[in-house]
Parts: sequence; structure tokens; C-alpha cells
Amino acid sequence: MKVVQLLPALNSGGVERGTVDMARALVQAGHESIVISSGGTMVAQLEAEGTTHITLPVHRKSLMSLLQVRPLRRLIAELQPDILHVRSRVPAWLTYLAWKKMDPRRRPRLVSTAHGLYSINRYSAIMARSEQVIAISDCVNDYLLKNYPQDLQRPPVVIYRGVDTGEFHPELALPDDWEAGVLQEFPQLRGKRWLLLPGRLTRWKGQEDFIDLVARLANEREDVHGVVLGGAEANKQHYAEELQQKAEQLGIGDRLTFVGHRSDIRYWYKRAEIVYNLSKRPEPFGRTVIEAAAIGTPIIGYNVGGPAESLRACFPQGLVEDADAEHLYRKTIELLDSNARPQLDPAFTLDTLARRTMALYQSLSDEKKKEAV
Repeated sequence: MKVVQLLPALNSGGVERGTVDMARALVQAGHESIVISSGGTMVAQLEAEGTTHITLPVHRKSLMSLLQVRPLRRLIAELQPDILHVRSRVPAWLTYLAWKKMDPRRRPRLVSTAHGLYSINRYSAIMARSEQVIAISDCVNDYLLKNYPQDLQRPPVVIYRGVDTGEFHPELALPDDWEAGVLQEFPQLRGKRWLLLPGRLTRWKGQEDFIDLVARLANEREDVHGVVLGGAEANKQHYAEELQQKAEQLGIGDRLTFVGHRSDIRYWYKRAEIVYNLSKRPEPFGRTVIEAAAIGTPIIGYNVGGPAESLRACFPQGLVEDADAEHLYRKTIELLDSNARPQLDPAFTLDTLARRTMALYQSLSDEKKKEAV
């Protein structure tokens, strides 16, 4: 098969990483992989792994972007792919408008992946209007069925995002000098049991609940230390300062460490005693949950949205009722004194994601061939 994926850019993020992962799997399986985007830092990796990248400005939320529809239609006709797979709203609109006016007998099959719980409006509805929608969780699937039933051509197919078990696995060993380097930078972590909250610094990600938890534990457990891993966007720096002030006011400035954004997150998962996901509003998926589960580190999370789905499948012992501070505290004490370990459900592996997506592509392609006979 020849598969074209379209997304705004290739810099960082879950959508981008999923696109690159899928492109790699397609090449490894012997298919032809093409990605169209406005470019970015991940293009070099994409091309090194055998995918063709085509640079087009398919990222701007502007009426001027409609000028890309005809060039995109010509490009699709020239490439003659079997599958067009859109992963974001602007490229989805441009692709749909280009695809819709092509000869139905010859145009490729159109697939979209709904990566988020999009705002409910006509602009977002485009993610439900492809010939087949992939939902990345049951949470997203239910959201689509509830809010976009009139746009769906057929029921969505749930294919979970997957963790690379070659990178995240229970046998993962810390590099010889890794912990020494961390302790040189953050000596207050020495000899402590790390409680890890990964995620960007934003009000609904639960950092304030985590700080309150660490403050309570600090009075009873000398061995624990809270670690907040993640950076703040340029316009959210004031929130990072608020969190640090809160920790100081609670008297735990020496028991809580902000380590910023890290590219070595898997080693932090491995070294931590417990990993937390405390998002206060439903998220479409819980990548931190499945990454920690793949390594075998216990996870605690609120029973809401996609992260709760992942927890139910991999470590139901870690579920806590939403924003229940007492339950969060008791669950932490329980797991600190327990040998319970999560086990990654095979449905959440990158291999399963790739196999199921390629099977879906093949099924749609076969349908097309039967219709043409």
C-alpha cells in the first residue's frame, strides 16, 4: 500500500510522535510511507527511517489556507495513494475539500484519527467526516458518538495509542552515570523515594493537588520526595512561579523539586516509587500511564477520562476518585508499602497500534477494489 499521512507540523507532541511511529511501521512492513506537513525538527528522523516528506503549508488556521486545496488535489492525483490519513483539523479540512471533488472511483480512502476531545462546532466536525474515524480511546469514541453522530459515515474504530516496548520495558536499566548526574543537579533527591508527577505545567494537570499531597506526607514520611517533571509554556511561566510559591508557603521547598522538561523521562519513571496522573478534566488518553506501566512502576490517577481507561487495563489498584485528597493520600501510603506492580495490556503497545491500523488500511483498500469490480 501507499499511505499518506497529513498533519500541521513535525516538531513535538503526541500526534507528531504517533505519525512518525506509524510511518516507521509502514516502512518496516514493506509499504510506501509519505507524510505531508509544514516541516519541523522530526523530519530528519522521519526521512532517515525511510518515509518521504513533502513540505506544504497545511498548518495555518486562516482562510488563506484554502489556496492549498487545488495544489493538494493535484499532488494527491499525482501520488495516487491507497490511503489518506489526516490527524488534525486544518489539514483535515484541506484534504477533505481536495478529496471530495476527485473521481470517487479513483480517489484514495480517507481516514482520520481523533486525537482529542475537540470543541463542539462545525470546524471540529471535520474529524468525524472521513470514511473511517479512528478514536484513540473509548473516551474519545463515546465523545464522537455523542456529539458528532450526524457526521460519522460509520462507527469509529478504537485503536489505542501505543508505547514502544523496545524503549519502555521492565528490564530497563539506568545508565551507569545517570543517577549520579541527577543527584549532582538535584542533591536533595539523594536517598529519597521519588514520587513523580510528569506533565506540562498547567492548572488542570493536578500539580496543586500533588503539592498538597507531598506537604501532608512530609510530616509523616521522611523518606519521600516529590518530583514535578515538565516545563511551562512561555505564557504560563507565572503558573510555574505560583506552584513554587505554594510549596514554600507549605514549608516543603526542600521536599519538592521542579526538574523541568526532560528528554530522559523513561529513567525517571524507572527510578520513581510511584508515578501520578492527576488531570482534573477528561483527557483523551493517558500516555504517561502506559509508559510507566510498561516499565513496571506503580501509577496513581484520578478516575476520569482516557488515563483512567489505561489504569483500569494496566493497574486498577491505582485508581482514585476525582480530586479526593483523602483517597489520594491513603492510596499513596498503601502503594508505598506494597509490592504491587502494573502490567502493560498488549492493547496499548506500539506493535498492536501499527498492526491494527495497517489492517484497517488494508480492509478499506480491499473494499475499494471490490467496489471497482
